[in-house]
Amino acid sequence: MNQTPITTLDAIRDLIKDFPGPDKDAISAARLREPNLTKPKGSLGRLEEIAEWLAGWQGKHPAQINLPRAIIFAGSHGVTVKNISAFPSEVNQQMIANFQGGGAAINQLCKVFDIELKVMEVALEIPTRDLSEEPAMDDGDCAEAVAFGMSGPNVGLDVLCIGEMGIGNTTASAAVCHALYGGKSEDWVGPGTGVTGKELDNKIKIVRESVILHKAILTDGLEILRCLGGREMAAICGAIITARLSRIPVLLDGYVTCAAAAALHAIDSNALDHCMVAHVSAEPGHRRLLKKLNKIPLFDLSMRLGEGSGAALAVGLLRGATACHNGMATFEEASITNKE
Repeated sequence: MNQTPITTLDAIRDLIKDFPGPDKDAISAARLREPNLTKPKGSLGRLEEIAEWLAGWQGKHPAQINLPRAIIFAGSHGVTVKNISAFPSEVNQQMIANFQGGGAAINQLCKVFDIELKVMEVALEIPTRDLSEEPAMDDGDCAEAVAFGMSGPNVGLDVLCIGEMGIGNTTASAAVCHALYGGKSEDWVGPGTGVTGKELDNKIKIVRESVILHKAILTDGLEILRCLGGREMAAICGAIITARLSRIPVLLDGYVTCAAAAALHAIDSNALDHCMVAHVSAEPGHRRLLKKLNKIPLFDLSMRLGEGSGAALAVGLLRGATACHNGMATFEEASITNKE
Protein backbone atom coordinates (compact mmCIF):
# COMPACT_ATOMS: atom_id res chain seq x y z
CA MET A 1 0.00 0.00 0.00
CA ASN A 2 1.68 3.20 -1.18
CA GLN A 3 0.36 6.36 0.43
CA THR A 4 1.47 9.96 0.61
CA PRO A 5 2.83 10.65 4.12
CA ILE A 6 0.07 11.71 6.51
CA THR A 7 0.83 15.06 8.16
CA THR A 8 -2.59 16.68 8.58
CA LEU A 9 -6.09 15.69 9.61
CA ASP A 10 -7.35 16.84 6.21
CA ALA A 11 -5.17 14.18 4.58
CA ILE A 12 -6.87 11.59 6.78
CA ARG A 13 -10.29 12.89 5.80
CA ASP A 14 -9.30 12.43 2.16
CA LEU A 15 -8.28 8.83 2.80
CA ILE A 16 -11.62 8.05 4.41
CA LYS A 17 -13.46 9.39 1.35
CA ASP A 18 -11.68 6.80 -0.82
CA PHE A 19 -12.35 3.73 1.32
CA PRO A 20 -12.97 0.63 -0.84
CA GLY A 21 -15.93 -1.65 -0.30
CA PRO A 22 -15.92 -5.44 0.15
CA ASP A 23 -15.19 -7.88 -2.67
CA LYS A 24 -18.59 -8.67 -4.18
CA ASP A 25 -17.37 -11.80 -5.98
CA ALA A 26 -16.05 -13.29 -2.73
CA ILE A 27 -19.34 -12.51 -0.99
CA SER A 28 -21.28 -14.13 -3.83
CA ALA A 29 -19.14 -17.25 -3.61
CA ALA A 30 -19.73 -17.50 0.15
CA ARG A 31 -23.47 -17.04 -0.30
CA LEU A 32 -23.55 -19.69 -3.01
CA ARG A 33 -21.79 -22.28 -0.85
CA GLU A 34 -23.51 -21.69 2.50
CA PRO A 35 -27.01 -23.03 1.66
CA ASN A 36 -25.53 -26.24 0.25
CA LEU A 37 -23.75 -27.29 3.44
CA THR A 38 -25.11 -30.23 5.42
CA LYS A 39 -27.19 -28.29 7.96
CA PRO A 40 -30.52 -26.53 8.17
CA LYS A 41 -30.44 -23.03 6.70
CA GLY A 42 -29.22 -20.48 9.26
CA SER A 43 -28.53 -23.11 11.92
CA LEU A 44 -24.97 -21.87 12.55
CA GLY A 45 -26.28 -18.40 13.31
CA ARG A 46 -23.69 -15.67 13.26
CA LEU A 47 -20.93 -18.07 12.24
CA GLU A 48 -22.47 -17.92 8.77
CA GLU A 49 -22.41 -14.12 8.85
CA ILE A 50 -18.77 -14.16 9.97
CA ALA A 51 -17.70 -16.46 7.14
CA GLU A 52 -19.31 -14.19 4.54
CA TRP A 53 -17.91 -11.03 6.16
CA LEU A 54 -14.39 -12.46 6.23
CA ALA A 55 -14.56 -13.46 2.57
CA GLY A 56 -15.80 -10.03 1.52
CA TRP A 57 -13.14 -8.10 3.39
CA GLN A 58 -10.26 -10.47 2.74
CA GLY A 59 -11.26 -10.29 -0.90
CA LYS A 60 -11.13 -14.04 -1.41
CA HIS A 61 -13.19 -17.17 -1.00
CA PRO A 62 -12.73 -19.28 0.94
CA ALA A 63 -11.52 -16.98 3.71
CA GLN A 64 -8.84 -18.21 6.09
CA ILE A 65 -7.34 -17.30 9.46
CA ASN A 66 -3.70 -18.27 9.22
CA LEU A 67 -2.02 -14.94 9.98
CA PRO A 68 -3.83 -13.05 12.76
CA ARG A 69 -2.12 -10.14 14.51
CA ALA A 70 -3.04 -8.33 17.72
CA ILE A 71 -1.74 -4.81 18.23
CA ILE A 72 -1.81 -3.00 21.55
CA PHE A 73 -1.49 0.76 21.18
CA ALA A 74 -0.24 2.43 24.36
CA GLY A 75 -0.46 6.13 25.21
CA SER A 76 -0.29 8.53 28.16
CA HIS A 77 -2.94 11.06 29.17
CA GLY A 78 -2.37 14.43 30.78
CA VAL A 79 -5.84 14.41 32.33
CA THR A 80 -4.62 11.86 34.89
CA VAL A 81 -3.44 14.81 37.00
CA LYS A 82 -7.13 15.35 37.80
CA ASN A 83 -7.39 12.13 39.84
CA ILE A 84 -9.61 10.28 37.37
CA SER A 85 -7.93 6.86 37.64
CA ALA A 86 -7.41 4.29 40.37
CA PHE A 87 -3.87 3.72 39.09
CA PRO A 88 -0.97 6.17 38.59
CA SER A 89 0.46 6.95 35.15
CA GLU A 90 3.66 5.01 35.80
CA VAL A 91 1.60 1.84 35.38
CA ASN A 92 1.76 2.50 31.63
CA GLN A 93 5.47 1.67 31.44
CA GLN A 94 5.08 -1.17 33.91
CA MET A 95 2.38 -2.79 31.79
CA ILE A 96 4.49 -2.44 28.67
CA ALA A 97 7.19 -4.41 30.48
CA ASN A 98 4.57 -6.98 31.45
CA PHE A 99 3.44 -7.37 27.83
CA GLN A 100 7.04 -7.74 26.71
CA GLY A 101 7.69 -10.28 29.45
CA GLY A 102 4.68 -12.38 28.49
CA GLY A 103 2.84 -11.88 31.78
CA ALA A 104 -0.42 -10.20 30.73
CA ALA A 105 -3.76 -11.75 29.85
CA ILE A 106 -3.31 -10.83 26.19
CA ASN A 107 -0.07 -12.82 26.06
CA GLN A 108 -1.86 -15.96 27.22
CA LEU A 109 -4.72 -15.52 24.75
CA CYS A 110 -2.33 -14.92 21.87
CA LYS A 111 -0.49 -18.14 22.76
CA VAL A 112 -3.72 -20.15 22.89
CA PHE A 113 -5.02 -18.83 19.56
CA ASP A 114 -1.65 -18.56 17.78
CA ILE A 115 -1.85 -14.79 17.29
CA GLU A 116 1.17 -12.61 16.64
CA LEU A 117 1.33 -9.85 19.29
CA LYS A 118 2.72 -6.41 18.61
CA VAL A 119 2.95 -3.61 21.19
CA MET A 120 3.19 -0.07 19.80
CA GLU A 121 4.04 2.76 22.19
CA VAL A 122 2.63 6.03 20.86
CA ALA A 123 5.02 8.60 22.35
CA LEU A 124 4.30 6.96 25.69
CA GLU A 125 6.79 9.15 27.53
CA ILE A 126 4.90 12.31 26.45
CA PRO A 127 1.40 12.63 27.94
CA THR A 128 -1.25 14.41 25.93
CA ARG A 129 -2.26 17.78 27.26
CA ASP A 130 -4.88 17.85 29.99
CA LEU A 131 -8.10 17.73 27.96
CA SER A 132 -9.99 19.45 30.75
CA GLU A 133 -7.80 22.54 30.28
CA GLU A 134 -6.88 22.59 26.56
CA PRO A 135 -7.08 20.37 23.46
CA ALA A 136 -5.34 17.06 24.12
CA MET A 137 -3.42 17.29 20.83
CA ASP A 138 -2.81 19.78 18.07
CA ASP A 139 -3.49 18.89 14.44
CA GLY A 140 0.07 17.74 13.79
CA ASP A 141 0.29 15.60 16.94
CA CYS A 142 -2.97 13.85 16.16
CA ALA A 143 -2.08 13.29 12.49
CA GLU A 144 1.34 11.93 13.49
CA ALA A 145 -0.29 9.44 15.86
CA VAL A 146 -2.73 8.34 13.14
CA ALA A 147 0.19 7.88 10.73
CA PHE A 148 2.07 5.85 13.33
CA GLY A 149 -0.94 3.59 13.78
CA MET A 150 -1.17 3.12 10.02
CA SER A 151 2.22 1.41 10.14
CA GLY A 152 0.96 -1.34 12.44
CA PRO A 153 -0.86 -3.67 10.02
CA ASN A 154 0.66 -4.92 6.79
CA VAL A 155 -0.68 -6.58 3.67
CA GLY A 156 -1.02 -10.33 4.11
CA LEU A 157 -2.62 -10.40 7.54
CA ASP A 158 -5.85 -12.40 7.70
CA VAL A 159 -7.34 -10.48 10.62
CA LEU A 160 -6.27 -7.62 12.87
CA CYS A 161 -7.17 -7.52 16.57
CA ILE A 162 -6.95 -4.00 17.99
CA GLY A 163 -6.44 -3.27 21.67
CA GLU A 164 -5.06 -0.48 23.83
CA MET A 165 -3.50 0.45 27.12
CA GLY A 166 -3.31 3.87 28.72
CA ILE A 167 -4.14 5.06 32.21
CA GLY A 168 -6.84 7.71 31.82
CA ASN A 169 -8.14 6.57 28.46
CA THR A 170 -11.63 5.63 29.63
CA THR A 171 -12.01 9.30 30.60
CA ALA A 172 -10.90 10.35 27.13
CA SER A 173 -13.22 7.78 25.57
CA ALA A 174 -16.19 8.95 27.60
CA ALA A 175 -15.46 12.54 26.56
CA VAL A 176 -15.25 11.55 22.88
CA CYS A 177 -18.57 9.69 23.09
CA HIS A 178 -20.26 12.50 24.99
CA ALA A 179 -19.12 14.99 22.35
CA LEU A 180 -20.20 12.72 19.47
CA TYR A 181 -23.56 11.61 20.79
CA GLY A 182 -24.68 14.00 23.50
CA GLY A 183 -26.75 12.89 26.45
CA LYS A 184 -25.41 13.30 29.97
CA SER A 185 -21.76 12.81 30.80
CA GLU A 186 -22.70 10.11 33.31
CA ASP A 187 -24.20 8.12 30.41
CA TRP A 188 -20.68 7.59 29.10
CA VAL A 189 -18.52 7.47 32.23
CA GLY A 190 -17.76 4.24 34.06
CA PRO A 191 -15.34 2.97 36.69
CA GLY A 192 -12.47 2.32 34.27
CA THR A 193 -9.69 0.82 36.36
CA GLY A 194 -11.92 0.94 39.43
CA VAL A 195 -12.90 4.46 40.53
CA THR A 196 -16.04 4.74 42.67
CA GLY A 197 -17.84 7.27 44.85
CA LYS A 198 -16.39 10.77 44.88
CA GLU A 199 -13.65 9.78 42.40
CA LEU A 200 -16.28 8.61 39.92
CA ASP A 201 -18.27 11.81 40.45
CA ASN A 202 -15.10 13.77 39.72
CA LYS A 203 -14.55 11.79 36.51
CA ILE A 204 -18.10 12.55 35.37
CA LYS A 205 -17.55 16.25 36.12
CA ILE A 206 -14.26 16.32 34.18
CA VAL A 207 -15.89 14.76 31.12
CA ARG A 208 -18.85 17.14 31.22
CA GLU A 209 -16.75 20.27 31.62
CA SER A 210 -14.20 19.19 29.01
CA VAL A 211 -16.86 18.80 26.32
CA ILE A 212 -18.33 22.19 27.20
CA LEU A 213 -14.88 23.79 27.11
CA HIS A 214 -14.11 22.62 23.56
CA LYS A 215 -17.64 22.71 22.16
CA ALA A 216 -16.97 25.48 19.63
CA ILE A 217 -14.20 23.55 17.86
CA LEU A 218 -15.67 20.04 17.96
CA THR A 219 -16.67 20.21 14.28
CA ASP A 220 -16.24 16.55 13.24
CA GLY A 221 -15.05 13.19 14.48
CA LEU A 222 -11.36 13.90 13.98
CA GLU A 223 -11.54 17.26 15.77
CA ILE A 224 -13.29 15.53 18.65
CA LEU A 225 -10.56 12.91 18.70
CA ARG A 226 -7.88 15.61 18.62
CA CYS A 227 -9.36 17.66 21.45
CA LEU A 228 -10.64 14.92 23.73
CA GLY A 229 -8.90 11.68 22.77
CA GLY A 230 -5.41 10.29 23.14
CA ARG A 231 -2.50 9.36 20.93
CA GLU A 232 -3.23 5.64 21.24
CA MET A 233 -6.81 6.34 20.16
CA ALA A 234 -5.58 8.24 17.12
CA ALA A 235 -3.22 5.38 16.31
CA ILE A 236 -6.15 2.96 16.50
CA CYS A 237 -7.86 5.04 13.81
CA GLY A 238 -4.71 4.75 11.71
CA ALA A 239 -4.65 0.97 12.03
CA ILE A 240 -8.31 0.77 11.03
CA ILE A 241 -7.58 2.92 7.96
CA THR A 242 -4.66 0.75 6.82
CA ALA A 243 -6.69 -2.40 7.38
CA ARG A 244 -9.48 -1.05 5.17
CA LEU A 245 -7.07 -0.10 2.38
CA SER A 246 -5.25 -3.45 2.66
CA ARG A 247 -8.31 -5.73 2.83
CA ILE A 248 -7.74 -6.86 6.40
CA PRO A 249 -10.84 -7.59 8.52
CA VAL A 250 -10.65 -6.01 11.98
CA LEU A 251 -11.79 -7.16 15.41
CA LEU A 252 -12.35 -4.21 17.72
CA ASP A 253 -11.92 -4.83 21.43
CA GLY A 254 -13.67 -2.82 24.14
CA TYR A 255 -14.85 0.67 25.01
CA VAL A 256 -11.68 2.63 24.27
CA THR A 257 -11.05 0.92 20.94
CA CYS A 258 -14.64 1.47 19.83
CA ALA A 259 -14.65 5.09 21.03
CA ALA A 260 -11.60 5.73 18.86
CA ALA A 261 -13.26 4.00 15.90
CA ALA A 262 -16.36 6.14 16.44
CA ALA A 263 -14.39 9.17 15.27
CA LEU A 264 -14.11 7.56 11.83
CA HIS A 265 -17.74 6.43 11.87
CA ALA A 266 -18.80 10.03 12.54
CA ILE A 267 -17.15 11.08 9.27
CA ASP A 268 -18.43 8.14 7.20
CA SER A 269 -21.07 5.76 8.52
CA ASN A 270 -19.59 2.98 6.36
CA ALA A 271 -16.04 3.47 7.65
CA LEU A 272 -16.25 0.53 10.05
CA ASP A 273 -17.91 -2.01 7.74
CA HIS A 274 -14.70 -4.06 7.73
CA CYS A 275 -14.77 -4.18 11.53
CA MET A 276 -16.60 -6.47 13.92
CA VAL A 277 -16.83 -5.78 17.63
CA ALA A 278 -15.52 -8.73 19.59
CA HIS A 279 -17.39 -8.16 22.83
CA VAL A 280 -19.40 -5.69 24.84
CA SER A 281 -17.42 -4.40 27.78
CA ALA A 282 -18.66 -4.16 31.34
CA GLU A 283 -17.81 -0.44 31.04
CA PRO A 284 -21.39 0.93 30.91
CA GLY A 285 -20.89 3.38 28.07
CA HIS A 286 -19.79 0.65 25.67
CA ARG A 287 -23.21 -0.91 25.20
CA ARG A 288 -24.69 2.51 24.47
CA LEU A 289 -21.87 3.25 22.03
CA LEU A 290 -22.41 0.02 20.10
CA LYS A 291 -26.01 0.99 19.48
CA LYS A 292 -24.79 4.27 18.00
CA LEU A 293 -22.33 2.37 15.78
CA ASN A 294 -25.01 -0.20 14.82
CA LYS A 295 -22.67 -3.00 15.88
CA ILE A 296 -23.67 -6.26 17.55
CA PRO A 297 -20.85 -7.72 19.65
CA LEU A 298 -19.87 -11.34 19.18
CA PHE A 299 -20.08 -12.07 22.91
CA ASP A 300 -20.66 -10.61 26.36
CA LEU A 301 -18.47 -12.01 29.15
CA SER A 302 -18.47 -8.92 31.41
CA MET A 303 -14.83 -8.26 30.52
CA ARG A 304 -13.36 -4.76 30.89
CA LEU A 305 -9.62 -5.37 30.77
CA GLY A 306 -8.75 -3.79 27.43
CA GLU A 307 -5.36 -4.63 25.88
CA GLY A 308 -7.14 -6.47 23.04
CA SER A 309 -8.17 -9.38 25.24
CA GLY A 310 -11.71 -9.64 23.89
CA ALA A 311 -10.56 -9.28 20.29
CA ALA A 312 -8.00 -12.06 20.71
CA LEU A 313 -10.61 -14.33 22.26
CA ALA A 314 -12.88 -13.73 19.24
CA VAL A 315 -10.26 -15.14 16.86
CA GLY A 316 -11.42 -18.56 18.01
CA LEU A 317 -14.92 -17.75 16.77
CA LEU A 318 -13.56 -16.63 13.41
CA ARG A 319 -11.55 -19.83 13.06
CA GLY A 320 -14.66 -21.84 13.91
CA ALA A 321 -16.69 -19.97 11.32
CA THR A 322 -14.14 -20.52 8.55
CA ALA A 323 -13.62 -24.17 9.50
CA CYS A 324 -17.34 -24.89 9.20
CA HIS A 325 -17.84 -22.93 6.00
CA ASN A 326 -14.76 -24.31 4.27
CA GLY A 327 -14.68 -27.86 5.62
CA MET A 328 -18.27 -29.04 5.82
CA ALA A 329 -19.56 -31.32 3.10
CA THR A 330 -22.30 -30.19 0.77
CA PHE A 331 -25.54 -32.17 0.57
CA GLU A 332 -24.42 -33.53 -2.78
CA GLU A 333 -20.99 -34.58 -1.50
CA ALA A 334 -22.52 -36.36 1.49
CA SER A 335 -25.39 -37.88 -0.51
CA ILE A 336 -27.91 -36.28 1.83
CA THR A 337 -31.29 -35.17 0.54
CA ASN A 338 -31.61 -31.39 0.79
CA LYS A 339 -34.86 -29.67 1.64
CA GLU A 340 -36.32 -28.14 -1.50
